[in-house]
Amino acid sequence: MSPNQIRKMLEKAVDFHTAGHLDEADELYTRVSHADPANFDALHLSGMIAIQKGQYGEAAELLGRALRLNPASAPCEMRLGVAFAALAEHQKALVHLEAAVARSPDMPEGWCHLGAVQKALGKTTPARASLERAVALCPNFVEALDQLGALVSSSAGFEEAVPILRRLVALQPSSALSIANLGVALAQSGHQDEALGYLDRAVQIDPSLSLAHTGRALVLQETYRIPEAVEAYRMALVHNPLNLDARSGRLLSLHYLESVSREAVLAEHLDFGKAVPEPRALRPVNLPDPERRIRVGFLSPDLRTHSVAYFLEPLLAGLDPGQFEIVLYHDHARVDGMSTKLRSRAALWRHVAGMPADAVEALIRSDAPDILVDLAGHTGLNRLAVFARRVAPVQVSYLGYPDTTGLREMDYRFVDQVTDPFGEADRFHTEELVRFAPTAWCYSPPCCAPEPGRSEDASDHVTFGCFNNFSKVGESTLKCWSQVLASVPRSRLLLKGHGLGSSLIAARIKERLVSSGLEDHRVELAGRTSNVAAHLGLYGMVDVALDTFPYNGTTTTCEALWMGVPVVTLLGERHAARVGASLLTAVGHPEWIAQDQADYVRIAAQLGRDVERRTALRSSLRDEMRWSPLMDQAAQAGRFGSALRQVWASWCSRNADVGESRHPIPLNPESAAPIGSQTHDFSALSA
Repeated sequence: MSPNQIRKMLEKAVDFHTAGHLDEADELYTRVSHADPANFDALHLSGMIAIQKGQYGEAAELLGRALRLNPASAPCEMRLGVAFAALAEHQKALVHLEAAVARSPDMPEGWCHLGAVQKALGKTTPARASLERAVALCPNFVEALDQLGALVSSSAGFEEAVPILRRLVALQPSSALSIANLGVALAQSGHQDEALGYLDRAVQIDPSLSLAHTGRALVLQETYRIPEAVEAYRMALVHNPLNLDARSGRLLSLHYLESVSREAVLAEHLDFGKAVPEPRALRPVNLPDPERRIRVGFLSPDLRTHSVAYFLEPLLAGLDPGQFEIVLYHDHARVDGMSTKLRSRAALWRHVAGMPADAVEALIRSDAPDILVDLAGHTGLNRLAVFARRVAPVQVSYLGYPDTTGLREMDYRFVDQVTDPFGEADRFHTEELVRFAPTAWCYSPPCCAPEPGRSEDASDHVTFGCFNNFSKVGESTLKCWSQVLASVPRSRLLLKGHGLGSSLIAARIKERLVSSGLEDHRVELAGRTSNVAAHLGLYGMVDVALDTFPYNGTTTTCEALWMGVPVVTLLGERHAARVGASLLTAVGHPEWIAQDQADYVRIAAQLGRDVERRTALRSSLRDEMRWSPLMDQAAQAGRFGSALRQVWASWCSRNADVGESRHPIPLNPESAAPIGSQTHDFSALSA
């Protein structure tokens, strides 16, 4: 074939390619390559077609050959990187994409693809820089804005991502996915009303978009419309049964509904376990020596000023560093003073927020913890899908969630005998229950807490109060509260929680209160306070704290007791409904644990009428707590450490015959991100 014929055939192939006739174009490119093996354009464009067809292995081979013919071609280098990225060979992709933008710094597509690969490798900060470069070069580059919006949401917080996502929606006003992403970001930034408008619009455009239903459910849950939230999560799963965020969100919401049986909740947890992909069969590298110092990792989005941290920090402080080497995996954007305090308790701090699951898995495997403890369960930003991959020999669920995970790969759940009595509780768990202490909590009160005492602003009336998440307030709870107020003349009820200061949410809640027999003028709603000290100071207005059911409070119960306020709880059948009993038993006040609703009303009313008793408790409860197992931090840490030793020894006994050639893996602190350099992820936000 003459050079002129080759040129004309290549031109015809390009015409076919431009018109979208890929097969015809590819056939001609192949003929050109056979006639002229050194023809760069034919190989390069044939490789491009292979990418368009999803034939990434073939694309990598063709583009590799083309690049050898013309090593200076930045577009060819970029496309070779894209092919490797599609094959999940991200390190190879990174090399070629970095070379491509180095050769052609003004190529926005190259920066966009580089940012996507950097994100996949967990390189959050450079990924953001690359995507921002792509957008700077091409301000209306939809794909780059989409990637950047998702990355900023996970790495710097949703509020910072909102302007990017608004820009994306302006460019794509009919894109249900872009609208849903903006709705999710607004919801996570506290703008629930606006968020719901966008999410409803996304559902109208594409009723099958699971993300939009998940986002709607989140808003409905945050605004205390629990039955509607459960239904929205169900719709998300109808359209995508593998949406694990929707499954977790639905599971948490089900705990707020007293009409859902324990058996039904277990069945849905088991469905979650079935929906998670099967774990890869990887041989553990850990040395099965029950006597050696063991490495314990804790993975949580709440290693910051958060309820979970209040209970975790004293345990970490009390664990013997000669026996335990602690690694903390923090998975949230916010890094604060509590984060720094927790970090000081650990041998290594890993900030994994914003990192995809594959990168988190690789990092944990490189650290090789002997035990990995999950502190989130099915609450937001959980990493249960990572635990499902069996990233540590022993995996434990503790603290953050009041139920089983439903995962086959979660070995143990740490509880106590009050929350989970022997026998009955065990059959509702996929994990083995370890009742490691008299109470499963070790409380550390905030140092800013004021001294207990009745506020000078408090009225002469008896004030009952509840500062729990209002999602935990069931209809039976409201009816009991109505009876309590009826039993104590001129008494009032103070409710505090996020959103209760919003006029729309307050109006909806007041309708519920009135329908349950609570007179509007006897109830006060308060939103969040500016700081923890102010929050605790409000207990000076409360005479008796009323626990919620069927989902008890935990931190709020401890805080009320610390501020000298007695708490009345109702003993239920499951963990979430027995936490109050565990805490009150630990501090020596089982007389405040009601056996039924009539008993709950009786105890609360009796405390409400006994001014002398309440006055004495204001000054005595704090000392009672200090001397109780709940705040015997050294002993609780010792019990927790013994439980860790127990589960580790059990694993060692099962693996002793295969461990002779293994050695403990040294930690590599150089690969850890500096504190504050990476932030959190919301996996439902889709790029």
